[in-house]
Amino acid sequence: MSTGSQVLRGQSTTATQLSFDSVVDSGFDALLSEVTFVVVDLETTGGSPRTDRITEIGAVKVRGGEVLGELATLIDPGCPIPPHIVSLTGITEAMVYRAPRIDEVLPAFLEFARGCVLVAHNARFDTGFLRAAAAESGHAWTLRQVLCTVTLARRVLPRDELPTVKLSALARHFSVPTTPTHRALDDARATVEVMHALFERVGNIGVQTYRELLDYLPNLTRAQRAKRDLTDGLPARPGVYLFRGPTDEVLYVGTATDLRRRTRQYFSGSETRSRMREMISLATRVDHVECAHRLEAGVRELRLLAAHAPAFNRRSTAPHRAWWVSLTDEAFPRLSITRRPTETAVGPIRSRADASAVAGIITAATRLRSCTHRIGVAGLHTCSVDDGRRPVGGCHAAAAAPLGPTEYGDRVTAAAAVMAGHDDAPLIATLQRLHRLSESEMFESAARLRDRIDITFAALGRCQLLAGLCAIAELVAAGPDGTGGWELIVVRHGQLAAAGTARRGVPPIPVAAALAASAQTITPEAGPLRGAPAEEAWLIYRWLTSGDTRIVCSTSGFTSPVGSAARWSTWRATAAAARSRYRELFALAS
Repeated sequence: MSTGSQVLRGQSTTATQLSFDSVVDSGFDALLSEVTFVVVDLETTGGSPRTDRITEIGAVKVRGGEVLGELATLIDPGCPIPPHIVSLTGITEAMVYRAPRIDEVLPAFLEFARGCVLVAHNARFDTGFLRAAAAESGHAWTLRQVLCTVTLARRVLPRDELPTVKLSALARHFSVPTTPTHRALDDARATVEVMHALFERVGNIGVQTYRELLDYLPNLTRAQRAKRDLTDGLPARPGVYLFRGPTDEVLYVGTATDLRRRTRQYFSGSETRSRMREMISLATRVDHVECAHRLEAGVRELRLLAAHAPAFNRRSTAPHRAWWVSLTDEAFPRLSITRRPTETAVGPIRSRADASAVAGIITAATRLRSCTHRIGVAGLHTCSVDDGRRPVGGCHAAAAAPLGPTEYGDRVTAAAAVMAGHDDAPLIATLQRLHRLSESEMFESAARLRDRIDITFAALGRCQLLAGLCAIAELVAAGPDGTGGWELIVVRHGQLAAAGTARRGVPPIPVAAALAASAQTITPEAGPLRGAPAEEAWLIYRWLTSGDTRIVCSTSGFTSPVGSAARWSTWRATAAAARSRYRELFALAS
């Protein structure tokens, strides 16, 4: 192969290609001889997808023992190739000087492997580099099914037969014609032959289909695999599934676009999470709730998580434990951190420390009082300044003269405007203070203030966006389902009140009207979110503001406040980049 050349060879065939997804969707297991595999091997400048680059890619497409095509090319990594890598692979910088870059090669490879099962020897290494290259060049990673021949070899071959499962050792053990050379195409060809030899081994013990091969891989016991019968009655429909334990307790809750296919994956070798394997060993039943579409399934999942608090779900199962920064109902209001919001509040915020940071920024920016003593209706706020300045750690409302309710009221109005998103001028003044600290080279103080401002912007922005949705008494919306029909929802005060679909050819407006007529009644509560769970409102908000979703009707406008902290998203991205850069420098220094 000449320097920088790209080789793509194929053989015409009349057979029907079966990918793993099509096998599952059509409701039967394909024989291994009917599944199309793309075996890939990479040469790189090192072992880390974050810091190293690909120098060569080789891939072989096979089905039923027949080679359907090959793809191979050198790749310009855009960086030096270390001497020990040159010694190992024989690939020099001169060889890749005129070669294409990975972003030029990747689209061809993704198309070459589209719809196939990706195979690699030590697949985590190869897919790690390919995924990193796809993310860097903006290509979607669509190869969901991956088979690792290292994992398969360790399952098939006992250690007393073959202590190591390196590709070279496997090639010698099975006496395959192709010798691995640390060049991509040669190693991919050798991996094909090793894979077929391993398939012969598992075929002798009854593993004939791809699903049986996944089940054979060493992740679940035979008793756990036998529990796959628990999923037999589940439909191929979107919805929520609940794994239940010996005393009928809910162990785990999840969502799926195809309930039967998703739940069966827990009883196969593709499930690698130790927590899930433990959960499967305890499960005695799988319940399900069919849903109209993915959004309804997501909402029902959140509600079931809050209701049952399953032991094996990592996702938050206690939304009521979040914190709110609330304006107190006093003659001289201040900000307090509470579990339930008042009418003027910001939240929910997961961490009390973050809630304290938000309260501190707003209190300082609007000069609310931070003292906690009670002041009556006829009283005065008497915290004083020291030589014209607020004492360190003193009340933020300290003044030279006592403040009455009228003078203090202006500060309360300013704080309420910041929290509602009507005015962000006090926050701009806080940013100016941050700049002054930076200009004075007080970098540690500036960094602390920057992080508190970032937390405040995040909490304010999310709450203000969701408050706009939750203020709407009723909103009916429709989104395309991808097949010519429509997914429909009825939202009342930020909560899903009804969901349905109008299939292709069915007029959606009458269906939407029927859903609205029978939708759940929602009684609004106090607080900016009117009692709606924040995660549910956020799920609905993202659905409404993405894709081609259309609002059918609404009792009021779906708007965001003009001074919403969400408009500071660019500043927040810059702050996040600064924090990331600091962590990298700190890691290098240590």
